[in-house]
Amino acid sequence: MRQQGFSLVELLMGLMIVGIVLHLVSPAFAAFTESNHREVAAQSLINGIRNARTLAISRNQSVVIHGINGDWGQGWRIILDISGKGSEDRSNPVVVEHASGTGVPIVGNWWVRRYIRFSSLGEPLMPKKAFQAGTLHLCDARAPVSQLQVVLAATGRVSLRSDKTAQALCEKGEKSKQRTNA
Repeated sequence: MRQQGFSLVELLMGLMIVGIVLHLVSPAFAAFTESNHREVAAQSLINGIRNARTLAISRNQSVVIHGINGDWGQGWRIILDISGKGSEDRSNPVVVEHASGTGVPIVGNWWVRRYIRFSSLGEPLMPKKAFQAGTLHLCDARAPVSQLQVVLAATGRVSLRSDKTAQALCEKGEKSKQRTNA
C-alpha cells in the first residue's frame, strides 16, 4: 500500500529544521538590513548637503542644512538663512525637509554637530566666516562604531567613506538616546 502525504513525525521534523535554519539566518538578515539602512541614510544626507550647496549658489544667499530637532538621525531640513541665525530663527523659510524613519544614529563632530551653513558662493562657513568642515558618523545601532562617514571638506566637497572604526561620538549618541527613551 502506497503512503499519501507526511506522517506527524515527518512534519514536525521538517518544521524543526526550518525553525533552526531561520534562527541561524535571522541575525545575518538583521545585520544586512541595518547596513542597507545606513547606506540609504548616508546617500540621503550626501544628496541633501549637495542640494543645500547648489541652492546657496543658485539663489546667491546663505543656506543652512540641519538635523530635525537637532538630530541628524531623524532627518534634515534645508532652510534659507535670511536672518543669519540659521535654524534658531523659525521665520527662516524651509525649502526641503527629509524625515528619516530608518533609526540610524548619526552624530557629527563639533563643526557639523548641529548644522552646515553654505555662503552664497557655496563655501561652508561658520557664522563668524570661519571655514566649516567636519565629519558626520553613521553609527552601528548596537556598538560605538562608526560604519560610514559623510565628510565635508572646507571647499564644500562632500564624500562618503566606509572606514569601520571605533568612535567615541557614537558612544555619546547612544547614551543620550538611551536617556531620552528612559
